Amino acid sequence: MSAMNKSMIAAAAALVSIFTLLAAPTPKALAQASLQDAEIAKALRAGDLVMVVRHGATFPDQTDTDPLNFDNIAAQRNLNDKGKALAKAFGDALRQAGVPVGKVYTSKYNRAYETAVIAGFKDIEKTTDLTEGGLIVSPNENNRRAEAFRRMIATPPQPHTVTILITHQPNIIAALGKDWFDVKEGEASIFRPSSGNYKLLTRVQMDQWPRIAAAK
Repeated sequence: MSAMNKSMIAAAAALVSIFTLLAAPTPKALAQASLQDAEIAKALRAGDLVMVVRHGATFPDQTDTDPLNFDNIAAQRNLNDKGKALAKAFGDALRQAGVPVGKVYTSKYNRAYETAVIAGFKDIEKTTDLTEGGLIVSPNENNRRAEAFRRMIATPPQPHTVTILITHQPNIIAALGKDWFDVKEGEASIFRPSSGNYKLLTRVQMDQWPRIAAAK
């Protein structure tokens, strides 16, 4: 199969995946509160939260042409210079704010893993449960991943730490529903897990982090 055909199939898979996920019923996260920068920083410093992050900004002219081989990084859509710079600023801001980052889980795609690495996180684990499947895997497997993703959000982190999950737009929509259709590259959704469920505290764009870190 030619590289062009692989690229077209991958792009079609992504589109079909998103529209299929929008049609599927999903648990709805509880309503988002409107938090000020200082309130976000204070909540994160206290820990016991889970942060869902879409990977950083990528090259818009790239696609995943070898989606069964995660080691073939050259055949993936990767972070661009802006994505790398904002990932570093993200990690720097969390450290400046004194956020106790605990476990970090990422998709197996390099753009998600590299977001975590450039941010300077240490305890990083790749997992299939956060990896975009599209049409490469069965609908049952995509549903399984969405359910596993929700369980990860609902799982309390190690005491007084923040768990970070770095993944993809289709996975976020599948797990959280159509309200996340507009989730931007680098955007974070911050949740408080409780009693097997989770409550959305706020959504933060990647370029907001330096301001949050500086808030008192």
